[in-house]
Amino acid sequence: MTHVRPIEHFGDAYTLVECRLETGRTHQIRIHLAESGHPVCGERVYSAPAKVEAEDRSGARRVALHAAELGFIHPVSGEMVQYSSPLPNDIRKLLDRLAASHGRHEA
Repeated sequence: MTHVRPIEHFGDAYTLVECRLETGRTHQIRIHLAESGHPVCGERVYSAPAKVEAEDRSGARRVALHAAELGFIHPVSGEMVQYSSPLPNDIRKLLDRLAASHGRHEA
């Protein structure tokens, strides 16, 4: 299960979202968003259903997906382990380009 929450809109074409996973299957976010008709910018493997028009004109050079936070229960110690990572520069630049060309407003 993937919970998706809009964070920021870039016109009507793109939205920055936060995804929280209850499970952790390989490519889960990419598949769930594509199946809903909202593929991740830069996605070239999983596409939207044929009945949904979702052409990616974002200019993303890779899948614009970033694990800002990761947490799990350590299998040996049983302790909760958490990591965080800042947004990479290439994704920050992509967001700035989308804001410049499509406008920006919070969800």
